[in-house]
Amino acid sequence: MTRMARRSWKTPLILGLLGAVLSGCSTSPLGRSQLSLYSDDELGQMGQKSFATYQQKLPEVQGKTRQYVQCVADAITDQVTQEGAPKQWNLAVFKSDQANAFALPGGYIGVYSGLLDVAKNQDQLAAVIGHEVSHVLAHHANERVSTQAVTQSGLSVVSAVAGGGEQLATLLGAGAQYGVLLPFSRKQESEADLLGLDLMAKAGFDPEASVALWNNMKAAGGGQPPEWMSTHPGNDRRIGDLQGRMSEAGALYTSAKSAGRTPNCNRLKP
Repeated sequence: MTRMARRSWKTPLILGLLGAVLSGCSTSPLGRSQLSLYSDDELGQMGQKSFATYQQKLPEVQGKTRQYVQCVADAITDQVTQEGAPKQWNLAVFKSDQANAFALPGGYIGVYSGLLDVAKNQDQLAAVIGHEVSHVLAHHANERVSTQAVTQSGLSVVSAVAGGGEQLATLLGAGAQYGVLLPFSRKQESEADLLGLDLMAKAGFDPEASVALWNNMKAAGGGQPPEWMSTHPGNDRRIGDLQGRMSEAGALYTSAKSAGRTPNCNRLKP
């Protein structure tokens, strides 16, 4: 192919991507500018594919453990009133030693059983689920897939969306290897921390438990790399940010209790 020919097909592609970027700008719930090139329906289909892959590959935990996690998840998602948010949320508790969880577009929540060794009670578990649900509400997966589409090979993104599986899970921020979650960016993680704090408080869970949770995570994780070497904020940074928003979250918690929102999921704890 001649240099002139290469230039002729690249120009429309570049102009098309530029047009998509300019038309795909949106704002996160905390006012941060985002790139969102995909519709909620498209992201929901991606989330469904990825979740189905997890269900095929990992054994699920049932019985009292699932009932306990479902109780906390239901209380959290009952407070999701955002326009365009999933109307129904699907939960799976996966048998794994990983102390982690994820949520996917379309209303899919996955919790690893190992998380229950670190999240000691309903309020600490609510901090994690609130955080993960907030990733969905803040359209972080859309932002991640859109950024990948613009900055890397558009064809690889199309292939992942069409094929599903591990590559799609990676794009959505849920991890390429089952049981190992690939994190969102530091900005997205920090945003989900604060949004999740508000969400758990609105559901009637004690927001102070979020600090206890991250202290538990800190103890369980041992030494961490410096924050600048990680895509996750450091535990101390997360704790500081949560404490800085605790006054607002405390007010939401008080209002929730006054409205009769007092979850009692601990009664189901195995």
